Amino acid sequence: MLNLYNTLTRQKEVFEPIEPPFVGMYLCGPTVYGDAHLGHARAALTFDVLYRYLKYLGYKVRYVRNITDVGHLTDDGDQGEDKLQKFAKANKLEPMEVAQKYTDDYNTDISALNILRPTIEPRASGHIPEQIEMIEQILKNGFAYISNGSVYFDVVKYNEVFGYGELSGRNIEEIISGSRENLEGGSEKRHPADFALWKQADPSHLMKWNSPWSVGFPGWHIECSAMSTKYLGQKYDIHGGGLDLIFPHHEAEIAQSNACNHAPGFEHYGEAKYWVHNNMITLDGQKMGKSLGNAISMRQFYDGSHRLLEQAYKPITIRFFILQAHYRSTLDFSNTALQAAEKALKRIGEAMERLDAIQTENRLIAVNEDFEKNLATFRSDCEAQMDDDMNTARTIARIFEALPVINQLYADRSNGFAVSPTTFEAFRAAFHTIIEDVLGLKIEKVSNGDSDKLIDGLMQVITQIRLDARKDKNFKVSDFIRDELGKFSIKLKDTPQGTEWTKE
Repeated sequence: MLNLYNTLTRQKEVFEPIEPPFVGMYLCGPTVYGDAHLGHARAALTFDVLYRYLKYLGYKVRYVRNITDVGHLTDDGDQGEDKLQKFAKANKLEPMEVAQKYTDDYNTDISALNILRPTIEPRASGHIPEQIEMIEQILKNGFAYISNGSVYFDVVKYNEVFGYGELSGRNIEEIISGSRENLEGGSEKRHPADFALWKQADPSHLMKWNSPWSVGFPGWHIECSAMSTKYLGQKYDIHGGGLDLIFPHHEAEIAQSNACNHAPGFEHYGEAKYWVHNNMITLDGQKMGKSLGNAISMRQFYDGSHRLLEQAYKPITIRFFILQAHYRSTLDFSNTALQAAEKALKRIGEAMERLDAIQTENRLIAVNEDFEKNLATFRSDCEAQMDDDMNTARTIARIFEALPVINQLYADRSNGFAVSPTTFEAFRAAFHTIIEDVLGLKIEKVSNGDSDKLIDGLMQVITQIRLDARKDKNFKVSDFIRDELGKFSIKLKDTPQGTEWTKE
């Protein structure tokens, strides 16, 4: 049974959908004013794995991931210029030209990681009427106020009824107790904690719409409340995003949804039942992001063009690198870690090819109980790790526990079979399913058609010559062959059944 860590309750909880077998899941997507980077990839990948696993468990999932193309201000608060508009002005482009380019680039770069597209991908700019309607309802319910053509959420009033800060655990009393002297001169807000639902636009603002209050644009937080409500309902199952979104963004979303959708008696909606957050990717212990100037774009990872990269990395290597850590733990970038992931992934690929090459017909010998148990419990062991708050790190560790058995069965394939065919075939199917369907690791074949068959044949001849030399105690020749092959990174392993070789 799947257990997820719920940020709202600060504990793992059994996942119980509101209307099984249907699951509604919303993920805060990118603000499209620049290239996708590794931080974007981790969020998208975390919820891609959750999406895949929910479907693996038999749920019917509606997965919504939005595009923020309006309303996201430079300080993530209520001041400054919209990030996308700022970029458009600097580059003499139309804002929607910028949004379209970086939306397309995001989907191309993220899809390269074998991340499934969501079932719905709404844009904030395409849902202005829904956002205005929601703001009107919040005003009607008394949890917002109009100031000089802008609309602000009244955090003090909301806190009196519902309590503000339940998701982040912040002491909101300290925030809302500030006097007007705590505000900058001329601020339209009544209290420092209040946030914008709608901002009146100045004449130079490029992206603006008519509203009952002014010609302006929506605040950042209202878009997700409006779009999640439209596509998933007033109460749905999972809301996801990075830890950096807990406050103020997700805190504000909960408040807006409660303020808009509460029923008589102030029934607490809170928008989502489970709030799931992935941790950050860091560089030398510092968060990686565009605003900090240390972000490496996905395309730079793919072509190796960034100064911090020692080489180009395949998308599947980056996916594997991210999955090796639990989604709630920090993950520090380094070339060493990525190169280690590359080698580990190759080991899995080699084992998968060997697994698929093994034939089980009429070869059963005495069953090796350790091998039998290892393979028989593989699927249930992996499911247990995934059920424990999507622990991909331990799932991968379990995969590696199976590799020695696969390699030994492959080495012994001409002499007999040490596990029951039924167990083996079930394991083979589970191995592919967990790796390819649940973890989304699209492993490339290590072999290369006829050329590899030729190399394999030549190596069999060479290793046989070496084996004959060893039998004749001609160690000078056998050692010479071993050492010369070592110069080409070819490693030999002598077994009772013969000599195995691998390319390091």
